[in-house]
Amino acid sequence: MTLASVGDVRTVHEPQPGDGATPHPGPARRARFAPIASVSAGTALIGVHASLYGNWLIDDAAITFAYARSFAEGLGPVVQPGAPPVEGYSNPTWLLLLVLGRFTGLFDNGTLFGVPDYVLFPKALALLCCAGILTLSYVAARKVFSTLAWVVPLATGAVLAAIPSFVIWAFSGLENPLYALLLVGQAVLLFCAVLDNRLLTTKVALAAGGLAALAALTRPEGLIYAGTYPLVLLTQLRRATFPMSVRRCVESTVAFALPVGAYFGWRYATFGQWLSMPSVAKAQDLPTLEDMARPGELVSYLGALAVLFVMAVIAIALARAPWWRPGLLAVLAPLGLAVIAYAVLEPDWMEQYRFATPVWVLGTLAATLAAVEVLRSASVRARAWLTAGLVATLLPTGAVFAEASEEFQAQPNISACYVADRFGRVFNGYADILGLEKASLLIPDLGGSALTSRLELVDMAGLTHAEFAEMAREGDRRAQVEYVYTVAKPTFVHVREPWSSGTGIGWDPRLERDYYPIHFDIYQGEPHGDWVRKSAVPTPELLAELRDYADRSAAWVEQRAGVSPLRDCGPTLHRGETGLSEPFPGEERSPESPARPEAAAR
Repeated sequence: MTLASVGDVRTVHEPQPGDGATPHPGPARRARFAPIASVSAGTALIGVHASLYGNWLIDDAAITFAYARSFAEGLGPVVQPGAPPVEGYSNPTWLLLLVLGRFTGLFDNGTLFGVPDYVLFPKALALLCCAGILTLSYVAARKVFSTLAWVVPLATGAVLAAIPSFVIWAFSGLENPLYALLLVGQAVLLFCAVLDNRLLTTKVALAAGGLAALAALTRPEGLIYAGTYPLVLLTQLRRATFPMSVRRCVESTVAFALPVGAYFGWRYATFGQWLSMPSVAKAQDLPTLEDMARPGELVSYLGALAVLFVMAVIAIALARAPWWRPGLLAVLAPLGLAVIAYAVLEPDWMEQYRFATPVWVLGTLAATLAAVEVLRSASVRARAWLTAGLVATLLPTGAVFAEASEEFQAQPNISACYVADRFGRVFNGYADILGLEKASLLIPDLGGSALTSRLELVDMAGLTHAEFAEMAREGDRRAQVEYVYTVAKPTFVHVREPWSSGTGIGWDPRLERDYYPIHFDIYQGEPHGDWVRKSAVPTPELLAELRDYADRSAAWVEQRAGVSPLRDCGPTLHRGETGLSEPFPGEERSPESPARPEAAAR
């Protein structure tokens, strides 16, 4: 064995070919195979958990899918043909990947291996991102551990696979997995740079700023990670290196500001807004002291004992002052920013903490590295106690996670496929029955419907509608109601809770004055459901035909949402489709709207 000095700490290296030893080829092969096997196994664990949620995709993800289709078809930033340009997405980098997928025929084209590509492609991207996260964790571990480096990606994968919040939102069709990969990439870059004494190089400064820019173009709160590199520099700051640290901070800031500034400039020139429309509609405001308590939600989710145990392990690893402690601090810096970002974001209506993804991946990476360090340097008795403590603290958390996963499988947040069927295909059928060449629809859920509807969609939530977004930001319910009944005057209206109470649209007397009810929601009841403008229905016979079709199609979709919430919605999602993705009981195919002469002519 040879000894080499690293700083003022001596580390032991394995024999090298030039040391006079003849290495056996078996261990060398195992050493090469171990990281591949551990990354693959960790990724497989995550994939197995993801498979429990079937083909479910959150409806918000389908909004980005619709914009990807529009960009690929040369229509520009519109949610559907003929719509005005509105930045209804806030994830340009994820959008770009979807556009590339469509150009290559891998997305929004048909089926792949018998699975709709609008399901398979984003979920495959998510799995690749997870594999990238675990590969990066191995890169970090290899810097500080020799034979135990393979443990880190396997343990990281196992922990992430156990967290429903991470798996659900990584495979929801949203940008979460790409966001997590970019942040772990930045953390591992700085971890390795600190240990290799390369932190003050231009290359590292530019790379850190560039990754922060990509994160900011993946999620709006990603802007905060422009501060990661300066924070890590502060942990390493010395009087002698202060001038160079300042220069490198400037370089990193420039690398961040150029792409982000260019995109913000394009946004303002194109839309006249500095923020994306979802950010406007969600009325993000300055944080309050109460907001700073929001990370407590994540502590409750994980369990206080589990959080205390993890914090104790990290504290022990730092206290023992391994030579790589500065690297661990480089991972904790973006983790701290992730917790702050979670605290300042406006609370989200979706379940399972979708904004916490960066906390899960960065926290797991830091905890796993620290745990391996503590266990490898502990005595046999100490390892036994630590293992017992780990089991005792994580068993209750595991039980909570299992219950959370089962509950989400049974009642997931609104799916893109439900919306594609219920508000896209069903309302297409309504318009076909009435023979309407042009019609409009007011709805609160726009993702799946933007992929299947041929109607002009009016987005009650304001994510793709500038007027509604401004009114939502101001909280002006009266203005929203007046806009609907005096300006938009949609042909069809769908109202449901919580939107009907939140805006008052469903309770305004003009709804019954100007519209006929077609179908009331089987779960929420009157006035929640589908309405049609009276002037669009020329005869009582057509109204009866509409209601008959609604009783079959709309009611069936609502029933299936409770029975089979994790399904897909057919091999394609094309505009103008009317057939539902599943047949009625006893029918061999999906129900189509009654064939009208006007519809057949089209």
